[in-house]
Amino acid sequence: MTGAIIFFHCIICIFLATIILMQSGRGGGLTEAFASAESIFGAKTNTFLIKGTAFLAIIFLITCLSLAFFSSKKDKSLMPTKIATPSKEDFKIEIPIEPTADSMNAMVNQEQ
Repeated sequence: MTGAIIFFHCIICIFLATIILMQSGRGGGLTEAFASAESIFGAKTNTFLIKGTAFLAIIFLITCLSLAFFSSKKDKSLMPTKIATPSKEDFKIEIPIEPTADSMNAMVNQEQ
């Protein structure tokens, strides 16, 4: 159930951002760049965009509240209760050392 609401919420976010960017403001908005926007939505483009923004904002608010409600009803937390600390083995670095005559003699003596 929560996964479906998250998916629907993401779709609403994309549509809401798109419709907000299409509205003309002081800078003209994306409707200035796309001259065909008025032919798509008709002569009442501004009214359609305002009503669409209001509708999507209400749906956005409902999905936000429902996601908050469902997450508060879960018994488990999203955050772990115990913080993982790194061990000394995580920081162990082996540095290769060039063999010396003494170490070579020790290796030969161990093999025999």
